[in-house]
Amino acid sequence: MARGKRHNVMSADTDVIRTNVPARLDRLPWARFHWLIIIGLGTVWILDGIEVTIVGNIASRLTEKGSGLELAQGQIGTAAAFYVAGACVGALFFGQLTDRFGRKKLFLLTMAVYIVATIVTAFSFSPWFFFMARFFTGAGIGGEYAAINSAIDELIPARVRGRVDLIINGTYWAGAALGAFATLALLDKSLFAADLGWRLAFVLGAVLGLGILLVRRHVPESPRWLFIHGRADEADRLIADIEKSIEEETGEKLEDPDEEIEIHPRKTISLATIARTAFKDHPKRTALGLSLFLGQAFIYNAVTFNLGGTLTEFFKVGSGSVPYFFAIFAISNLMGPLLLGALFDTVGRKPMISACYLISAALLVVTAVLLGGGHLDKWTFLAMVVATFFFASAGASSAYLTVSEIFPMETRALAIAFFYAVGTAAGGIAGPLLFGKLIETGELSQAAIGYFIGAAVMAWGGVAELLWGVKAAGRSLEDIATPLTATDGSGSGESESEPAERPAPAARPKRRLGPGTTSTSPSMAVSTPIERVALNHEVDSIKRALAEHPGPVERAELARLVGARRWGPGRFAAALREAARRGEVQRVGRSRQRYIAGR
Repeated sequence: MARGKRHNVMSADTDVIRTNVPARLDRLPWARFHWLIIIGLGTVWILDGIEVTIVGNIASRLTEKGSGLELAQGQIGTAAAFYVAGACVGALFFGQLTDRFGRKKLFLLTMAVYIVATIVTAFSFSPWFFFMARFFTGAGIGGEYAAINSAIDELIPARVRGRVDLIINGTYWAGAALGAFATLALLDKSLFAADLGWRLAFVLGAVLGLGILLVRRHVPESPRWLFIHGRADEADRLIADIEKSIEEETGEKLEDPDEEIEIHPRKTISLATIARTAFKDHPKRTALGLSLFLGQAFIYNAVTFNLGGTLTEFFKVGSGSVPYFFAIFAISNLMGPLLLGALFDTVGRKPMISACYLISAALLVVTAVLLGGGHLDKWTFLAMVVATFFFASAGASSAYLTVSEIFPMETRALAIAFFYAVGTAAGGIAGPLLFGKLIETGELSQAAIGYFIGAAVMAWGGVAELLWGVKAAGRSLEDIATPLTATDGSGSGESESEPAERPAPAARPKRRLGPGTTSTSPSMAVSTPIERVALNHEVDSIKRALAEHPGPVERAELARLVGARRWGPGRFAAALREAARRGEVQRVGRSRQRYIAGR
């Protein structure tokens, strides 16, 4: 099939698109195009980090007389709760729009909402106005999570999707460090008045947002979203342009992949279908997503929003010095995804996610015990927090990666939004409020309770990953969760099972697995379509070797593959005919007998 002709209309009644766009995206070598995605989309987490850090660092200033707001300590937690509540609402509202109208339109809109709201925050004149401005700032950021995570995962090749996603989510802490250092100057009363410096901090976020918005204009729409919504020609032209630019950059000709998928494009997917997909077709995956988000949202929002209060209340750190501590905390969180991210693609998702959650839970318990017993000073407290969140940051980033991978593409943005909203509403609102009240008591033993609760919810996230984690490393998104439009319109596209227990062929799309071959045989025991493609490529190479050098080694290798319990009757028959031409009928026949006997 020549490049540029990647889809066909299969029926006069219903358009059925056969496309290899996902395979073409996944096989792309790393190039400038991927850096554009990271810079244009991934940098949004820097803004979120700045937003959260600014409030954490200026919290003490906002409670001082002459600040222009003079919030009570408990109102700092209230402001955090408004921000998180706005993020939840924004994620759900913009998430459904992202799945319906496209990734690009929404990641431009949500950035605009953020910029306007954060500028408004700078002009706050009373607590209620500040809370309202924080709500809409959070709404813009929450919408970003849904639009950006879905777009990134659909554009980044499968082989590096895990590490890239984790590192991008981890850049939140680059923003946190930047915000911490910036507030050092902005909180200096010798440079800025008490009621001015904190306002300029919010203006800084808006300026960075504007720069990101300008870069983002050049980021393309997701080709996966385009063909799912019936715009196959546009998807094909877009991916062809990307391939052309990469070929010119690398000087290498890109080979056309064999794997294809057939879909029935639909303009919209009903909320009822999305709900059924999550709760009826994927109950274990849904429970997993909620568990991961609940744990990371609780502990992160609780500790981050109240770190300044903890340092000033219990360790007598001055408000002007808090940013130094927060910068160290932020750098440790950034290093977690940077150093551990590659292991999520090599060691695998399940062992790495569960380990990060469980290790951070154990460290939180130690912190709570030492804190409650009065055995920590400001530096040892910081050391415990730094060690804990080195692992927790990688775990938190993997929560977004997980829910983006394990649900069908038509529901991806809303799935991210749903889990973010529900998990964050339960953990992200309750955490800051609870920690704020515990800190207000002025008793270390009460503050330690919050860390014990955080340890419990993080531990449950690790257990949930051990129970229900999905093997997603290196697999195509369509392989992890088949698109809803790839079925007859009534199925979920994927079962709850691990790859070796995949559903019957009727609920799965036909995939072109090799030259001239399409198969959905129930007896084919290879775990995934990607593995089948790899096997077929191996077989094809052996066949070419047989044609050129028909020696015993090549013939024996072909027989080994046929006897590896990987082929059903249809593929076996084809291999048998090929082997017959090479004089290997008896050898292949014996392999087939062993295959049948072992089933």
